[in-house]
Amino acid sequence: MEFEWSKYFNADNFEKLLRTLIILAIGIAFIYLLAFTVKKLLPKSLSQQRKMIIQRLIYYSGFLALAFIIIAELKINLAPFFGAAGVIGLVIGVASQTSIGNIVSGFFLVSEKSFEIGDVIKVGDKAGVVFSIDLLSIKIRTFDNQLLRIPNQTIISTELINVTRFPIRRLDFLVSVAYKEDLARVKTILEEVAKANPLSLDEPEPLIVFKDFGASGIDILLGVWFEKTNYLKVKNSIFQEIKQRFDEEGIEIPFPHVTLYTGEATKPFPVTTTSAKKQQS
Repeated sequence: MEFEWSKYFNADNFEKLLRTLIILAIGIAFIYLLAFTVKKLLPKSLSQQRKMIIQRLIYYSGFLALAFIIIAELKINLAPFFGAAGVIGLVIGVASQTSIGNIVSGFFLVSEKSFEIGDVIKVGDKAGVVFSIDLLSIKIRTFDNQLLRIPNQTIISTELINVTRFPIRRLDFLVSVAYKEDLARVKTILEEVAKANPLSLDEPEPLIVFKDFGASGIDILLGVWFEKTNYLKVKNSIFQEIKQRFDEEGIEIPFPHVTLYTGEATKPFPVTTTSAKKQQS
């Protein structure tokens, strides 16, 4: 049985196909141009997250409308598809329960506004910068420049920390000093280090807390307030300045000591230093 090419590839069908391709090309170009124009016209005060949502709404609604226009142009009868849609929809619904849960969770994330694009967040032991919030997941760029994808359901049900939500933060330094040191003097030195640092804020005031009697020394917490954009500069500079001032003031930073014990019935364990050997010789 020969295939009747003329039945399908005639002048009318060719003209219809040509019109459809033209509509498709013009429609796609119009959608992208509209999304680009709207993005440029949006106020700068609007967050990146809201701009992204508006842009995607334009894409989704535009391509949906374009699909209906092409269907109408080709005069496709959709009645047979609706009959099978119920069975297919049931199968897809059962298979995509997780996806539906992620989509619903995505709407909660957008409405809750716990974080936005550009924020630094921590989820479990993972941290990074949010650069995309999608229907099924959020995407994070980690600090070593890797892509981390986290499903929306996981975000909703997991403890999340927004590191950069507020304009200022406190950075804590745990310092240990020897038991022989004068704690009042150590406290004064730490206050001077915090106040002398140009990136440390005067208000709120630096926090100093004597925490614990440690195994090798006394543990002290120094909390310094700073603007969130200066995290690395504050951490490095305060760390170096504490070490420098302790060296200048003769403040001892202790380290764990090890005692060698060979048993009560044995003789003392002999230990000879290098300098002692040289003196003996």
